[in-house]
Amino acid sequence: MNYTPNDLQNITFKKNIFGYSEDQVNEALDKVIEDQSAYIRENIELKDRLSVLNEGLQHYKTIEESLQNTLIIAQQTSEDIKKNAYEKADNIIKEAELKAQKIVNEANHEVIKIRFEYEEMKKKLHIFKSKAETLLLSQMEVLKQMFDEKE
Repeated sequence: MNYTPNDLQNITFKKNIFGYSEDQVNEALDKVIEDQSAYIRENIELKDRLSVLNEGLQHYKTIEESLQNTLIIAQQTSEDIKKNAYEKADNIIKEAELKAQKIVNEANHEVIKIRFEYEEMKKKLHIFKSKAETLLLSQMEVLKQMFDEKE
């Protein structure tokens, strides 16, 4: 776009003895025509787009009505399904409780096993630490003796 409304209000042309400068006036008119043409094209595009959007909206309204009817049927069906589900749920819960108890028992057994392994590893670590300390102390003693002999 070439001119804003404010630009158009503030436009001035140089005057010469024959009136306004024809080139300046023609240049300004060309820019106004260019802007006007762009506005017209944009307006047509927007109208076309609005038409497409309205068609889409109508399509979705039809889908909405269909979905509402489907929802009513689904609600009625869900009531029936719920009744059956509550009956089956009691059986499933009892079965799940038995499985859960079995899993808990197995987990407790595994915990005991892991604790035992942990304690064994702690003992081995303590033994390793003691051996490493002893080794380091003996090496330090050897080093001390070496330096004591050199002095």
